[in-house]
Amino acid sequence: MVAIRIPVRIVVLVLVVPVRVVWDGLVVVGRVVRDSVLRPVGRGLLWVAKAVFVWPVVGVWRYVVVPVGAGLGWLGRVLVVEPVLWVHRNVLVPLGRGVVWVVAPVGRGVMWVLRGIGTGIAALGAGGAWLTRCLVVAPARWLYAWVLAPVGRGIGWCARGVWRGAVFVAGGLWRGVVLLGTGVWLALYWTVRVLLVLPAVALWRWVLAPVARVLGVVAREVGDALGHAWRIAGWISLAVWRFLVGVFRWVFVEPVRWVYRTVLTPVGHVVRDAVLRPAAEAARSVGRVTRQVLGAARETVRQTRADLRRALFGGPREREAVARREPGSGEGRTLGRSTTALTKE
Repeated sequence: MVAIRIPVRIVVLVLVVPVRVVWDGLVVVGRVVRDSVLRPVGRGLLWVAKAVFVWPVVGVWRYVVVPVGAGLGWLGRVLVVEPVLWVHRNVLVPLGRGVVWVVAPVGRGVMWVLRGIGTGIAALGAGGAWLTRCLVVAPARWLYAWVLAPVGRGIGWCARGVWRGAVFVAGGLWRGVVLLGTGVWLALYWTVRVLLVLPAVALWRWVLAPVARVLGVVAREVGDALGHAWRIAGWISLAVWRFLVGVFRWVFVEPVRWVYRTVLTPVGHVVRDAVLRPAAEAARSVGRVTRQVLGAARETVRQTRADLRRALFGGPREREAVARREPGSGEGRTLGRSTTALTKE
């Protein structure tokens, strides 16, 4: 067993380790794809399915089907149920009571007549039964007791004798057939046993059973070796992937982090403080100066246009003086007299 177990485990371990390493890598990739791609896509598809299928159906059910159903139910109750109940209560029930009040005496009379007819028929039936018993039943009993029964017993005795003879003959024939069939069966049985069963038993006992035991031992050992190798391959795969992750980290991640922390960040701060901020201030100053220059230019253009218009078409007309409501003299209102500027002549 040990001579089989150790080589099998070594071979299986060599074959299983690459498979386990690849399997662990695929498991990690599958988890990443599941968490970063499939779940968001699934949530998006679920939201789209709800928006396209579920929410319209719910809206149609809630705001169309349910109100329409309630309205149809109300119409059915008002147009069908309540009129039918009213007709039943106010028409059919009184009409049925009236019909019962009219028909009940007629029905009682008819029942009385039918009861009398039934009594007459019963009397006739009793007389007919007595006549039948005297004319038919009693002669039939006498004929059966004194004629048919003795004849039947004689026929039965003859039939039993014939039957017993036939049974004896058939029994002899059956025993002969059984003996013949038993002989044929024994001949076939021993022929099949000698030609088929005994060679098959010997083949199974001396060839197939030992081979099956050996194959069973090998299969069991291979299964145990696969389980053992899969567990060891898991440890080896974990160590390999940790090593590869560490190598990737120290070869790529840590240098990039160091460059970013010790080179790019200070350079970025210097560029920001020495170049970008002054450039932004200069751009803002240029913008302010440009806006001022453009404003001055627009004002100059406006003044030039106004001067050209004044030179070509003249200045604007002066407004005429409008008479004031109160006179312009200083005697608008006096204090020592009863007249005012509006009432004096």
